[in-house]
Amino acid sequence: MFDPRVTPARKDLAAKRLEGLVEAARFVEGVVREVIEPQAPLRRMPALDAPLDTEALRGERVTIYDEDDEGWCWGELHTDGYVGFLPQQALAPPGGEPTHRVAALRTFVFPGPAIKLVPLVALSLGSRVAIARFDRGFGWLASGGCIPAQHLVPADSFEPDFVAVAERFVGVPYLWGGKTSLGLDCSGLVQVALQAAGMTCPRDSDMQERALGREVASAAETHEFRRGDLIYWPGHVVIMRDAATAIHANAHHMAVEIEPVAETLRRVTAAGGKVTSIRRL
Repeated sequence: MFDPRVTPARKDLAAKRLEGLVEAARFVEGVVREVIEPQAPLRRMPALDAPLDTEALRGERVTIYDEDDEGWCWGELHTDGYVGFLPQQALAPPGGEPTHRVAALRTFVFPGPAIKLVPLVALSLGSRVAIARFDRGFGWLASGGCIPAQHLVPADSFEPDFVAVAERFVGVPYLWGGKTSLGLDCSGLVQVALQAAGMTCPRDSDMQERALGREVASAAETHEFRRGDLIYWPGHVVIMRDAATAIHANAHHMAVEIEPVAETLRRVTAAGGKVTSIRRL
């Protein structure tokens, strides 16, 4: 049984690699595109009011299998395989391979090497860019514009502590399907933080629960948590900062919040939720 969230297959169309595995009227190879907007929404249906399933950040590659006359593309993200509809205007043929990524929570692209200039756009942590050169304290984008050098790190360098990355998002609003400093959800926070640390991570919490780390059954009984442990409920995940506190994006606070894990457990249990597993990376 294929998970439709990460399987590029519809009744009328599917990815060529799935021929013989799924039923579809036709199979296509698809074309690779790159996200050129600060972030591109991936929606469940080709409509502005359709649910936001996730977001693709600047520089991310996408394989597109279909386009319509209303400005929508249907395809899959390369980072996590998520499938859905993206706006055509957010995509372009791939440019040069990204050389750096944004390591600050958020940064600006200026039209020139001066911070008093009006920024062109803002990019979130994890965005990937191709830098042509560094000069006067800025990284000069091959596509035009300048980013403060302090906000960039080489694309092949990674954070040593994914929990510290998550902590930078404290106070960011909760947004279902989001994964930027403008708003994100619980599994988006986990994914962005782990990717910054160089780890592969699925998008949704149930996918993460199946794929990440190993289960630590004893921790559920003894509450002997460690920094970086992930606690899962149906539809929710928190990151342990230490033995007593957790960080998570949640709809109770409508923000990324640090709180005693005992309070989190009490509140979720009172609402009928039950811990399904604790994963240790």
